Amino acid sequence: MTIDLGHHGDTEVGAGLIDLAVNVRHEPMPGWLADPIKESLTQLRAYPNDREATAAVARRHRREIDEVLLTAGAAQAFVLLAQALRGARRPVVVHPQFTEPEAALRNAGHEVGRVLLHAEDGFRLDARLVPEEADLVFVGNPTNPTSVLHPAAAIAELARPGRVLVVDEAFADTTFRDGVDGEPESLAERSDLEGLVVLRSLTKTWGLAGLRIGYLLAAPELRERLAAAQPLWAVSTPALAAATACASPTAIAAEREIAARVAAERDHLLRRLAHVPNLTVAGTPASAFVTVRLPSADKIRLELRERGYAVRRGDTFPGLGPDWLRIAVRDTAITDAFVATLTDVIEERL
Repeated sequence: MTIDLGHHGDTEVGAGLIDLAVNVRHEPMPGWLADPIKESLTQLRAYPNDREATAAVARRHRREIDEVLLTAGAAQAFVLLAQALRGARRPVVVHPQFTEPEAALRNAGHEVGRVLLHAEDGFRLDARLVPEEADLVFVGNPTNPTSVLHPAAAIAELARPGRVLVVDEAFADTTFRDGVDGEPESLAERSDLEGLVVLRSLTKTWGLAGLRIGYLLAAPELRERLAAAQPLWAVSTPALAAATACASPTAIAAEREIAARVAAERDHLLRRLAHVPNLTVAGTPASAFVTVRLPSADKIRLELRERGYAVRRGDTFPGLGPDWLRIAVRDTAITDAFVATLTDVIEERL
Protein backbone atom coordinates (compact mmCIF):
# COMPACT_ATOMS: atom_id res chain seq x y z
CA MET A 1 0.00 0.00 0.00
CA THR A 2 1.31 3.44 -0.98
CA ILE A 3 1.37 5.94 1.87
CA ASP A 4 0.97 9.66 1.22
CA LEU A 5 4.03 10.96 3.07
CA GLY A 6 3.18 14.53 2.00
CA HIS A 7 -0.13 14.64 3.84
CA HIS A 8 -0.10 16.92 6.90
CA GLY A 9 -2.63 18.07 9.47
CA ASP A 10 -3.25 21.47 7.87
CA THR A 11 -4.92 19.63 4.98
CA GLU A 12 -7.65 18.51 7.38
CA VAL A 13 -8.61 22.00 8.47
CA GLY A 14 -11.41 23.90 6.74
CA ALA A 15 -13.71 26.88 7.16
CA GLY A 16 -16.00 26.55 10.15
CA LEU A 17 -14.18 23.55 11.62
CA ILE A 18 -12.73 23.42 15.12
CA ASP A 19 -9.10 22.50 14.56
CA LEU A 20 -7.97 19.38 16.42
CA ALA A 21 -5.79 18.30 13.50
CA VAL A 22 -2.82 20.69 13.70
CA ASN A 23 -0.43 20.60 16.66
CA VAL A 24 0.02 24.37 16.88
CA ARG A 25 -1.05 26.24 20.00
CA HIS A 26 -4.06 28.54 19.56
CA GLU A 27 -3.43 31.49 21.88
CA PRO A 28 -2.54 35.16 21.39
CA MET A 29 1.14 35.94 20.90
CA PRO A 30 2.73 37.48 24.02
CA GLY A 31 4.14 40.99 23.75
CA TRP A 32 7.73 39.93 24.43
CA LEU A 33 7.52 37.90 21.18
CA ALA A 34 5.18 40.04 19.07
CA ASP A 35 7.08 43.30 19.67
CA PRO A 36 10.49 42.13 18.35
CA ILE A 37 8.84 40.58 15.30
CA LYS A 38 7.00 43.83 14.55
CA GLU A 39 10.20 45.84 15.09
CA SER A 40 12.07 43.58 12.67
CA LEU A 41 9.74 44.67 9.87
CA THR A 42 11.49 48.06 9.88
CA GLN A 43 14.79 46.29 9.07
CA LEU A 44 13.80 44.39 5.94
CA ARG A 45 16.02 46.54 3.71
CA ALA A 46 19.07 44.73 5.06
CA TYR A 47 19.95 41.07 4.49
CA PRO A 48 19.24 38.85 7.50
CA ASN A 49 22.02 38.59 10.09
CA ASP A 50 21.76 35.49 12.26
CA ARG A 51 24.59 36.16 14.74
CA GLU A 52 22.43 37.36 17.64
CA ALA A 53 19.82 34.63 17.23
CA THR A 54 22.47 31.91 16.90
CA ALA A 55 24.18 33.10 20.08
CA ALA A 56 20.86 33.21 21.94
CA VAL A 57 19.99 29.62 20.95
CA ALA A 58 23.49 28.45 21.88
CA ARG A 59 23.14 30.01 25.36
CA ARG A 60 19.75 28.44 25.83
CA HIS A 61 21.07 24.92 25.25
CA ARG A 62 24.55 25.45 26.72
CA ARG A 63 26.13 24.82 23.34
CA GLU A 64 28.83 26.59 21.35
CA ILE A 65 27.84 28.99 18.58
CA ASP A 66 29.38 26.72 15.94
CA GLU A 67 27.06 23.90 17.06
CA VAL A 68 23.88 25.80 16.10
CA LEU A 69 22.32 26.15 12.65
CA LEU A 70 19.13 28.16 12.30
CA THR A 71 16.69 26.85 9.70
CA ALA A 72 13.43 27.83 8.02
CA GLY A 73 11.48 25.49 10.27
CA ALA A 74 12.52 21.98 11.25
CA ALA A 75 11.27 20.79 7.85
CA GLN A 76 14.17 22.56 6.13
CA ALA A 77 16.58 20.72 8.42
CA PHE A 78 15.28 17.38 7.13
CA VAL A 79 16.02 18.50 3.57
CA LEU A 80 19.52 19.67 4.51
CA LEU A 81 20.26 16.31 6.12
CA ALA A 82 18.97 14.39 3.12
CA GLN A 83 20.97 16.52 0.69
CA ALA A 84 24.21 16.89 2.64
CA LEU A 85 24.41 13.22 3.66
CA ARG A 86 23.87 11.67 0.23
CA GLY A 87 26.69 9.26 1.00
CA ALA A 88 24.61 7.49 3.64
CA ARG A 89 24.40 3.83 2.63
CA ARG A 90 21.51 2.72 4.82
CA PRO A 91 19.26 5.48 6.18
CA VAL A 92 16.53 4.32 8.54
CA VAL A 93 13.45 6.12 9.90
CA VAL A 94 11.81 4.88 13.10
CA HIS A 95 8.03 4.91 12.60
CA PRO A 96 5.31 5.85 13.32
CA GLN A 97 6.62 9.40 13.27
CA PHE A 98 6.50 12.65 11.33
CA THR A 99 6.67 11.70 7.65
CA GLU A 100 8.78 14.60 6.39
CA PRO A 101 12.16 12.96 7.20
CA GLU A 102 11.38 9.99 4.99
CA ALA A 103 9.89 12.20 2.29
CA ALA A 104 13.03 14.38 2.25
CA LEU A 105 15.29 11.33 2.06
CA ARG A 106 13.33 9.79 -0.80
CA ASN A 107 13.25 13.09 -2.70
CA ALA A 108 17.05 13.19 -2.44
CA GLY A 109 17.33 9.71 -3.95
CA HIS A 110 17.91 7.66 -0.80
CA GLU A 111 16.53 4.16 -0.36
CA VAL A 112 14.91 4.35 3.07
CA GLY A 113 14.49 1.56 5.58
CA ARG A 114 11.67 1.59 8.10
CA VAL A 115 11.76 0.39 11.69
CA LEU A 116 8.19 0.01 12.93
CA LEU A 117 7.36 0.33 16.62
CA HIS A 118 4.25 -1.50 17.76
CA ALA A 119 1.07 -0.50 19.55
CA GLU A 120 1.22 -3.64 21.72
CA ASP A 121 4.50 -2.30 23.16
CA GLY A 122 3.10 1.20 23.65
CA PHE A 123 5.17 2.37 20.68
CA ARG A 124 8.22 2.35 22.95
CA LEU A 125 11.65 2.54 21.38
CA ASP A 126 13.73 -0.62 21.32
CA ALA A 127 17.24 0.21 20.11
CA ARG A 128 17.75 -3.43 19.12
CA LEU A 129 15.26 -3.02 16.27
CA VAL A 130 17.54 -0.56 14.46
CA PRO A 131 19.96 -2.40 12.16
CA GLU A 132 23.58 -2.13 13.26
CA GLU A 133 24.61 -1.15 9.72
CA ALA A 134 22.20 1.83 9.62
CA ASP A 135 24.42 4.90 9.22
CA LEU A 136 21.68 7.59 9.30
CA VAL A 137 18.84 7.13 11.79
CA PHE A 138 15.82 9.39 12.40
CA VAL A 139 13.69 9.17 15.55
CA GLY A 140 11.17 11.58 17.07
CA ASN A 141 11.06 12.47 20.77
CA PRO A 142 8.34 13.04 21.80
CA THR A 143 7.12 11.29 18.70
CA ASN A 144 4.52 12.70 16.35
CA PRO A 145 1.88 11.21 16.05
CA THR A 146 2.00 8.79 19.00
CA SER A 147 2.94 11.41 21.64
CA VAL A 148 5.29 8.87 23.24
CA LEU A 149 8.33 10.27 25.05
CA HIS A 150 11.28 7.88 24.84
CA PRO A 151 13.90 7.82 27.61
CA ALA A 152 16.96 9.83 26.61
CA ALA A 153 19.11 6.86 27.56
CA ALA A 154 17.26 4.61 25.10
CA ILE A 155 17.89 7.06 22.27
CA ALA A 156 21.51 7.54 23.29
CA GLU A 157 21.97 3.78 22.83
CA LEU A 158 21.51 4.36 19.11
CA ALA A 159 24.62 6.57 18.83
CA ARG A 160 27.79 4.93 17.55
CA PRO A 161 30.85 5.77 15.43
CA GLY A 162 30.05 6.22 11.75
CA ARG A 163 26.35 6.90 12.33
CA VAL A 164 24.43 10.16 12.22
CA LEU A 165 21.60 10.01 14.75
CA VAL A 166 18.88 12.60 14.13
CA VAL A 167 16.47 13.24 17.00
CA ASP A 168 13.43 15.32 16.09
CA GLU A 169 12.58 17.28 19.26
CA ALA A 170 10.04 19.59 17.60
CA PHE A 171 7.63 18.96 20.50
CA ALA A 172 10.16 18.76 23.35
CA ASP A 173 8.98 22.11 24.69
CA THR A 174 5.48 20.67 25.18
CA THR A 175 6.66 18.01 27.65
CA PHE A 176 6.42 18.32 31.41
CA ARG A 177 7.21 16.14 34.38
CA ASP A 178 6.76 16.98 38.06
CA GLY A 179 10.10 17.43 39.76
CA VAL A 180 12.03 17.89 36.51
CA ASP A 181 13.56 21.29 35.84
CA GLY A 182 13.35 21.71 32.08
CA GLU A 183 12.40 19.39 29.26
CA PRO A 184 12.43 15.74 30.32
CA GLU A 185 14.42 13.33 28.11
CA SER A 186 15.81 16.03 25.83
CA LEU A 187 19.26 15.51 24.30
CA ALA A 188 19.62 19.13 23.21
CA GLU A 189 22.45 19.82 25.67
CA ARG A 190 24.40 16.65 24.84
CA SER A 191 27.54 17.36 22.82
CA ASP A 192 29.28 14.13 23.83
CA LEU A 193 27.32 11.73 21.60
CA GLU A 194 29.09 11.13 18.32
CA GLY A 195 27.00 11.95 15.24
CA LEU A 196 24.05 13.39 17.21
CA VAL A 197 21.84 15.97 15.52
CA VAL A 198 18.94 17.44 17.50
CA LEU A 199 16.22 19.30 15.60
CA ARG A 200 13.99 21.88 17.25
CA SER A 201 10.99 23.90 16.12
CA LEU A 202 9.63 27.17 17.47
CA THR A 203 6.39 26.98 15.49
CA LYS A 204 4.29 24.77 17.79
CA THR A 205 4.15 26.32 21.25
CA TRP A 206 4.42 29.89 20.01
CA GLY A 207 2.03 29.63 17.04
CA LEU A 208 4.66 30.54 14.43
CA ALA A 209 3.98 27.95 11.73
CA GLY A 210 3.67 30.68 9.10
CA LEU A 211 6.97 32.31 10.07
CA ARG A 212 9.09 29.15 9.55
CA ILE A 213 11.74 29.08 12.26
CA GLY A 214 13.64 26.19 13.78
CA TYR A 215 17.22 25.07 14.31
CA LEU A 216 19.50 22.11 14.64
CA LEU A 217 22.25 21.31 17.13
CA ALA A 218 25.25 19.26 16.03
CA ALA A 219 29.02 18.98 16.29
CA PRO A 220 30.80 21.82 14.41
CA GLU A 221 32.07 19.73 11.50
CA LEU A 222 28.66 18.15 10.91
CA ARG A 223 26.94 21.48 11.34
CA GLU A 224 29.22 22.92 8.64
CA ARG A 225 28.32 20.13 6.20
CA LEU A 226 24.64 20.90 6.71
CA ALA A 227 25.15 24.66 6.46
CA ALA A 228 26.87 24.19 3.10
CA ALA A 229 23.64 22.70 1.72
CA GLN A 230 21.53 25.62 2.94
CA PRO A 231 20.66 28.59 0.69
CA LEU A 232 22.09 31.96 1.62
CA TRP A 233 19.95 34.01 4.01
CA ALA A 234 17.59 31.05 4.48
CA VAL A 235 16.04 32.44 7.67
CA SER A 236 14.21 35.76 7.43
CA THR A 237 14.82 38.75 9.69
CA PRO A 238 11.42 38.39 11.44
CA ALA A 239 12.11 34.69 12.04
CA LEU A 240 15.52 35.54 13.52
CA ALA A 241 13.86 38.05 15.86
CA ALA A 242 11.49 35.30 16.97
CA ALA A 243 14.37 32.87 17.56
CA THR A 244 16.16 35.39 19.76
CA ALA A 245 13.04 36.15 21.78
CA CYS A 246 12.09 32.47 22.22
CA ALA A 247 15.54 31.66 23.63
CA SER A 248 15.24 34.27 26.39
CA PRO A 249 14.75 33.44 30.09
CA THR A 250 11.27 35.00 29.86
CA ALA A 251 10.33 32.65 27.04
CA ILE A 252 11.74 29.57 28.76
CA ALA A 253 9.80 30.31 31.95
CA ALA A 254 6.60 30.87 29.96
CA GLU A 255 7.23 27.69 28.00
CA ARG A 256 7.44 25.62 31.20
CA GLU A 257 4.16 27.12 32.44
CA ILE A 258 2.47 26.31 29.14
CA ALA A 259 3.85 22.76 29.19
CA ALA A 260 2.40 22.23 32.67
CA ARG A 261 -0.97 23.52 31.51
CA VAL A 262 -0.88 21.31 28.42
CA ALA A 263 -0.16 18.31 30.65
CA ALA A 264 -3.25 19.08 32.74
CA GLU A 265 -5.41 19.58 29.64
CA ARG A 266 -4.04 16.37 28.14
CA ASP A 267 -4.88 14.46 31.32
CA HIS A 268 -8.42 15.83 31.11
CA LEU A 269 -8.68 14.67 27.49
CA LEU A 270 -7.41 11.20 28.43
CA ARG A 271 -9.91 10.91 31.27
CA ARG A 272 -12.75 11.77 28.91
CA LEU A 273 -11.51 9.42 26.18
CA ALA A 274 -11.38 6.57 28.70
CA HIS A 275 -15.20 6.50 28.63
CA VAL A 276 -15.56 6.50 24.82
CA PRO A 277 -16.77 3.13 23.46
CA ASN A 278 -14.33 0.98 21.45
CA LEU A 279 -11.51 3.52 21.70
CA THR A 280 -7.92 2.81 22.74
CA VAL A 281 -5.24 5.46 23.36
CA ALA A 282 -1.81 4.75 21.89
CA GLY A 283 1.01 4.37 24.40
CA THR A 284 1.48 6.94 27.15
CA PRO A 285 0.98 10.42 25.64
CA ALA A 286 3.45 13.10 26.74
CA SER A 287 2.91 15.92 24.25
CA ALA A 288 0.20 18.25 22.96
CA PHE A 289 -1.67 15.53 21.07
CA VAL A 290 -2.85 11.95 21.49
CA THR A 291 -3.36 9.16 18.99
CA VAL A 292 -6.29 6.80 19.31
CA ARG A 293 -7.42 3.57 17.67
CA LEU A 294 -11.06 2.81 16.98
CA PRO A 295 -12.87 0.73 14.38
CA SER A 296 -13.83 2.64 11.21
CA ALA A 297 -11.85 5.69 12.31
CA ASP A 298 -11.54 6.77 8.69
CA LYS A 299 -15.32 7.02 8.40
CA ILE A 300 -15.73 8.55 11.86
CA ARG A 301 -13.27 11.29 10.89
CA LEU A 302 -15.52 12.27 7.99
CA GLU A 303 -18.60 12.28 10.23
CA LEU A 304 -16.78 14.49 12.72
CA ARG A 305 -16.10 16.96 9.91
CA GLU A 306 -19.83 17.07 9.20
CA ARG A 307 -20.33 18.01 12.86
CA GLY A 308 -17.67 20.71 12.95
CA TYR A 309 -14.42 19.01 14.04
CA ALA A 310 -11.20 18.40 12.14
CA VAL A 311 -8.93 15.60 13.40
CA ARG A 312 -5.81 14.12 11.81
CA ARG A 313 -6.17 10.87 9.88
CA GLY A 314 -3.75 8.12 10.84
CA ASP A 315 -3.40 6.13 7.64
CA THR A 316 -0.69 8.41 6.21
CA PHE A 317 1.73 7.43 9.02
CA PRO A 318 3.74 4.25 8.34
CA GLY A 319 2.94 1.77 11.09
CA LEU A 320 -0.60 3.03 11.68
CA GLY A 321 -3.62 2.65 9.39
CA PRO A 322 -7.26 3.61 8.76
CA ASP A 323 -8.30 2.78 12.34
CA TRP A 324 -6.16 5.54 13.83
CA LEU A 325 -6.74 9.25 14.49
CA ARG A 326 -4.58 11.96 16.05
CA ILE A 327 -6.29 14.52 18.28
CA ALA A 328 -4.71 17.80 19.40
CA VAL A 329 -4.95 18.80 23.06
CA ARG A 330 -7.12 21.89 23.50
CA ASP A 331 -8.76 23.56 26.48
CA THR A 332 -11.21 21.57 28.59
CA ALA A 333 -14.33 23.20 27.13
CA ILE A 334 -13.37 22.24 23.57
CA THR A 335 -12.36 18.77 24.77
CA ASP A 336 -15.68 18.18 26.52
CA ALA A 337 -17.71 19.23 23.50
CA PHE A 338 -15.55 17.21 21.12
CA VAL A 339 -15.63 14.01 23.17
CA ALA A 340 -19.41 14.27 23.51
CA THR A 341 -19.71 14.56 19.73
CA LEU A 342 -17.25 11.71 19.16
CA THR A 343 -19.23 9.51 21.53
CA ASP A 344 -22.47 10.30 19.71
CA VAL A 345 -20.90 9.43 16.35
CA ILE A 346 -19.58 6.11 17.63
CA GLU A 347 -22.79 5.12 19.41
CA GLU A 348 -24.84 5.90 16.32
CA ARG A 349 -22.70 3.40 14.42
CA LEU A 350 -23.12 0.59 17.00
